[in-house]
Amino acid sequence: MADVIGLITARGGSKGVPRKNIRELAGKPLIAWTIEEALKSQELDRVIVSTDDKEIASISRQYGAEVPFIRPLKLALDASSHVDVILHTIDWLAENEQYEMEHVALLQPTSPFRIAEDIDGAIRYLKEKSAKAVIGMMEAPSHPICLRHINEDGLLVELSDVRDESQLRRQALEDVYAFNGALYVFRVDAFKEKLTFRPYQETYGYIMPTERSWEIDTEWEFLVADLLMQNQQRDVSRRKAA
Repeated sequence: MADVIGLITARGGSKGVPRKNIRELAGKPLIAWTIEEALKSQELDRVIVSTDDKEIASISRQYGAEVPFIRPLKLALDASSHVDVILHTIDWLAENEQYEMEHVALLQPTSPFRIAEDIDGAIRYLKEKSAKAVIGMMEAPSHPICLRHINEDGLLVELSDVRDESQLRRQALEDVYAFNGALYVFRVDAFKEKLTFRPYQETYGYIMPTERSWEIDTEWEFLVADLLMQNQQRDVSRRKAA
C-alpha cells in the first residue's frame, strides 16, 4: 500500500473564469504551477489529475502528472461534490490498478502559490499528530467580531454580543484563521467513514503565509495572481543572476 498520493482536481467548466485551469498565468497554464510543486514534494508517491477534459488531461501529462482516467461527466458539473470526485479516484485506482493509498493530499489548481514545502509540511504534521485530517489555513483578513449582517432596510445587525468598542481593537483580539483552499490532507479510511475531508472536531490546521494562500475564483483574482506571479518570477531570476 502506498502512503500519500497528490490529487489535483480540475474540471473543464468554470463559471467565474472560463477555462481557468489551463489559462496562462505568468507564462504557464494555471494547473502547471500546482503540478510542478507537487512533483517536487518528497512526501507524495504519485501526482494524479482528475479531470473530465481532454485538453486539461493532455496539458497535465505534458507537465509530468498522471492522468490515468477521464472523470465521468456527472462528476464534473457545477453541483458535483468533491467528496464524490475523491471517492471516484480512490475506487478507480483500487479497481483498475489494484492500487491503494493511506492518505490523499487534495491540491486544487486555483492555489498556484502553494509550494512543495507547504505540501510536505502539512503531510508531516498530519503524521506527527496521527491526525485524520489537516487543512491549510491562513490568518483571517477580518476578525468575526468585526463582521455584520445588513438587514433589508440597510441597517447593520450585530453578529456577536460584544458592545465594548475597546474590544474591537485588533491588538486585543485573539488570532483567528480561515481556510485557504490550498491544502487538504486526510486519511483514506477516515474519509470513507465520514465522507468529508474535514471531519468536525478531528481536523488540524496547518498555517500557511498569506502570500502563498492566494486562491483564484474570479477574473479579478486571476489578474492579480498573474501580476503577483510575474513579479515573483522576476525576483527569482534576479537572485539567480546575482
